[in-house]
Amino acid sequence: MITTFECSFLVGVLSGSMNTARYHHTASILANGNVLVAGGYNGAYLSSAELYNPSTGVWTTSGSMNAAHDVHIASVLANGNVLVAGGESNGGVVSGSAELYNASTGVWTTTSSMSTARYYHTASILTNGNVLVAGGLGTGVVVLSSAEVYNASTEAWTTTGNMNAVRWNHAQVTLTNGNVLVVGGYVGSTVLSSAEVYNPYTGVWTTIGSMSTVREYHTASILPNGDVLVAGGYDGGTYLNSVEVYNPSTGVWTTTGNMNVTRGFHTASILANGKVLVVGGRNSGSAYLSSTELYG
Repeated sequence: MITTFECSFLVGVLSGSMNTARYHHTASILANGNVLVAGGYNGAYLSSAELYNPSTGVWTTSGSMNAAHDVHIASVLANGNVLVAGGESNGGVVSGSAELYNASTGVWTTTSSMSTARYYHTASILTNGNVLVAGGLGTGVVVLSSAEVYNASTEAWTTTGNMNAVRWNHAQVTLTNGNVLVVGGYVGSTVLSSAEVYNPYTGVWTTIGSMSTVREYHTASILPNGDVLVAGGYDGGTYLNSVEVYNPSTGVWTTTGNMNVTRGFHTASILANGKVLVVGGRNSGSAYLSSTELYG
């Protein structure tokens, strides 16, 4: 079910720009409230990383990764370290490699590789502290429905149940009940509005109601009330500034206020104050964006 209402709380505010323009990057909230942005692409595959201080609005450079990662994933582990896995590296090679960022030292170290090399995949932290990775593109541009779990204690990867649909360019987020929502993406020549939920206890995926708009290269973020904010992306012909919200309790999708800038390939993170930080990306004209927006 989809509804529409006028929303006044969602107001965009432009914030400071990054040191390096990039898209296909990741953004992760650290324990101290700062935001780690890593990797991506801007005409070159990037291994660089930088930190955003939400109190000052200032960006500073941090240690670089051991390898360039583009269209990869990043997840903050319970110990405060950040796991980066997969993506494309120099030369466009599809990678299964992974590394860990130490937030205290700013140093990256390698960890075990995924079972399947993939890019344009997604990841989220499960309630037990492990990391679920799903979908994406594999070697040979094969669209994947497969999923695997990284054990943060043993640093080992194990496979789990496949999604109902193959998809890449989708978004993924862990709900407050511990299940995982995957939404949108792309397969063949079709941009998707479909969504499904993963049960980490059974390893089974269940299809749910679809979004109001087909989208890929979008973001999905958990709001303080447990709802999911889906923002921007691309519908196959146009970059989007539209936003919609999913209520896990009712299963209802609701359209809400637009961003100031159309963008896809961006990141979105919930700050300690409950606001959503949207960073970078690209839009029409193949422009790489260093602009950011705050919501809430």
